[in-house]
Amino acid sequence: MSSRVYCVAQFLPKSGQEKTLFKVLQSLEPNTLREDGCIEYRVTRQVASPYAEGKSFPIAFQEIWKDMASFEAHCNRKEIGEFFQTYCEADDGLAEDWNVCIYTDEPEEFDAPVFA
Repeated sequence: MSSRVYCVAQFLPKSGQEKTLFKVLQSLEPNTLREDGCIEYRVTRQVASPYAEGKSFPIAFQEIWKDMASFEAHCNRKEIGEFFQTYCEADDGLAEDWNVCIYTDEPEEFDAPVFA
C-alpha cells in the first residue's frame, strides 16, 4: 500500500511582493530537505505557456512525503509555523492568500496486499 503524501501548497503574493515571497519560500527548502520522510520539496513559480493556461496562484510548492506522519511533523515544525504566522496570517505579511492541499496516489478501494 502506498503511504506517500503529495502536497501542493500555493501562494498568492500581495501586489509587488512576488520576488520577496519567492525568496522567503526558497529559504525553507534546505532545512525541510533534511527532514526524515521528505522525498521532494521544491518551490516553483508559474511561467507562461500556450499549452498550460490554467488558473493558479503564481507560486507553488511541490512536495512528496514518505507518509502522513512525516507531512504532519513537517507542518508542526517551528520554522513552518513561524512562516505562516509572519508571511501569511499577519496583516503586514507577503501573501494575500494561500492554499495547501494533500493527495494520495492510491485509488479508493485499492486492494493493497497485506503483509503479516
